[in-house]
Amino acid sequence: MARLPRLTVAGYPHHIIQRGNNRQAIFAGPEDYRTLLEMLDEHARKSQVAVHGYVLMSNHFHLLATPETAEGVPQMMQAVGRRYVRYFNDRQARTGTLWEGRYRSTLIQAERYLLACMVYIDLNPVRAGIAEAPADYPWSSHAHYVGQRTDRLVTPHPLWWELGNTPFAREAAYRELVQSGLSASQERALTDSALRGWALGEADYVADLQRRTERRVAKSRAGRPFAASKGTK
Repeated sequence: MARLPRLTVAGYPHHIIQRGNNRQAIFAGPEDYRTLLEMLDEHARKSQVAVHGYVLMSNHFHLLATPETAEGVPQMMQAVGRRYVRYFNDRQARTGTLWEGRYRSTLIQAERYLLACMVYIDLNPVRAGIAEAPADYPWSSHAHYVGQRTDRLVTPHPLWWELGNTPFAREAAYRELVQSGLSASQERALTDSALRGWALGEADYVADLQRRTERRVAKSRAGRPFAASKGTK
């Protein structure tokens, strides 16, 4: 069966996953992480894509981003993917592919899933057992949102600004969301939607989205909504 084209719509948050081929490492040292971040920053700006969150893991990375045009995300990912492979192959004296095929992505309903997706991204290193807390991991956007550093790659979504009236209040509120965590079903929904390419949202959201694109956006009815709130483990 032919693969569905990627679902990309301007103005909607996209959850994006790019994996290393055969789960192999895509970074050999700190300089590689920094280089990929610099490439993402450059091409996000060129492609008019606002990156709300990210995490770079040893063999894959996640992005949460909103493009201004339908071409923004594909343009950014293609440019970054090609440049980084050339860079990495040159440094490691290797040839051939680095990525596990094309990147995976889908759209998520901002009001119901955007903050949850940010939490999901921040908790990747904790789930993988390589950090005790998101703040201990240097290669994610978490530090930006809790006031530990300013990250030029990050453009906060309007929903993040609604977490509080001051920077301190927003940082505290977001820190609490991350500490509360997500349930296994929430993590599974965010992972599966991105890998399978089906939009993640309530029925009205999915129906509205379907009217904006010829590409089928859902395999079945939309999943149940959830929010990243205190006490949700």
